[in-house]
Amino acid sequence: MLLSGALLALFMTGFWLYCLTDAILTPVPDCRGLSKQAWVAVIAVTFVGGALAWLIIRRPVSDPSRVPAPSRFGDGRLSWTAADDAAARHPAGRARVTDHLAVPKGPDDDPEFLRALGRAIRRNPPVS
Repeated sequence: MLLSGALLALFMTGFWLYCLTDAILTPVPDCRGLSKQAWVAVIAVTFVGGALAWLIIRRPVSDPSRVPAPSRFGDGRLSWTAADDAAARHPAGRARVTDHLAVPKGPDDDPEFLRALGRAIRRNPPVS
């Protein structure tokens, strides 16, 4: 009985820490119902009740018009704002921000890498 109580307490503490961290890292525009500071205070003070309320009330934004896209300078370079930085730190915002960046995700997506690889292959023909 003591072990099950300790495991339940450990699980609830982990759940509470997850929700508290999620509320702290959530960008301000994505906080629903209360302000960001109020959510953090509610979760910190009410422990599991506030964490459960956070999970129920806060849903991911499905409106594509609210997705933050980095703006461009006049010469075409990307500018990175504080809102982009906050969204990039938050697990739910990482995919939304990186989808708009023109950064290769792997070597096979990088045209410069593919050109260099093609030159290396042409210089060194296969041995048969």
